[in-house]
Amino acid sequence: MFEGIVTVIHVIVAVFLVLVVLLQAGRGGGVSGAFGGGAGAALGQASATNILTKLTAISAGIFMVTCMTLAVLSTPTTDDPTRKLAEQQNAEIDAKLAAPASEAAPASEAAPASEAAPASTP
Repeated sequence: MFEGIVTVIHVIVAVFLVLVVLLQAGRGGGVSGAFGGGAGAALGQASATNILTKLTAISAGIFMVTCMTLAVLSTPTTDDPTRKLAEQQNAEIDAKLAAPASEAAPASEAAPASEAAPASTP
């Protein structure tokens, strides 16, 4: 439940961060110039820059925190059923690899009779 909530917050913050970064003017005018300078015209260019810079920093901080939280939540614990299944599969693979080669690979026997050389005719 908690992991799902953090994931939703993470995705929303990621999209918001992309939009805020694209709205910043930068050297090339940014996307805000392409939309008629909406942010700069509404708030004044200097205050729009300060607000967008602060929003970028806050969004980046939240994004990093949600990244780390999701990494911690996705780490398997000792009673995790996924981890038990992986350990069981690893044990089966190890058992197959430890088996003698003669028992494990019957396909290395002679080729089937259908591939034998055809009889020559006089």
